[in-house]
Amino acid sequence: MSPLVVDARGHHCPVPSLRLRKALEAAAPGATVVLLADDPMARIDVPHLLLDGPHRLVSVDEVDGALRFSVASGGRPD
Repeated sequence: MSPLVVDARGHHCPVPSLRLRKALEAAAPGATVVLLADDPMARIDVPHLLLDGPHRLVSVDEVDGALRFSVASGGRPD
């Protein structure tokens, strides 16, 4: 299954995290959601968003001047 890609490049805090949260709410458990963001604050905001689960940050890479966050969906919290 291909990951769902959320392209939030060009947007500033808190938009990248809000778009990621919306995508994760709709994602099936076990799905991968990839967030692309060029706001440096995303490096702080995204891990903070994921602190309480059920989603898990898999990796953070820098690609072509943007941050690429791979997140595994844990499903919707009860």
